[in-house]
Amino acid sequence: MEQSGQMELSQLLKPNAVKAFGHATSKKRLFQDLGDIAHSVYGLQPADTVDALQERESLGPTGVGHGVALPHARLYGLDRVVGVFIRLDKPMDFDAVDRQPVDLVFALFAPKSSGVDHLKALALVSRTMRDASTCAKLRANSDPATLHAVLTEVRGTQAA
Repeated sequence: MEQSGQMELSQLLKPNAVKAFGHATSKKRLFQDLGDIAHSVYGLQPADTVDALQERESLGPTGVGHGVALPHARLYGLDRVVGVFIRLDKPMDFDAVDRQPVDLVFALFAPKSSGVDHLKALALVSRTMRDASTCAKLRANSDPATLHAVLTEVRGTQAA
């Protein structure tokens, strides 16, 4: 597959992997929701997904600040990096670096052997979610199709 080397969020995130939820009662419950979505959209095993997310989280919280969390995990049985996005109506405690509760969660799942693609995807998602206007649009909408459009319309033209 020829690529211009430019990774796009639309390659990582299927429209049906974008959800809006009222709230999550705990980080574990949120990871289960992410696992369920990853299962229905990408065929990942929910238990493996949840375990991998929790294992990664135990190394250090993935709440990056400003209400954003970027949980991620490497899994067997994947052939490319994929994403799941959840917008919460009610922010939840996530042990984020700035101690702010989290309401925008972009999870990434990468093949065990993904190497640099995993890091590229993480950098792309991180850049996107650091953009204040993108986050404001995400918080202003609860329609999954709109959320997907907001996430995938962002181009790599902004400075990092």
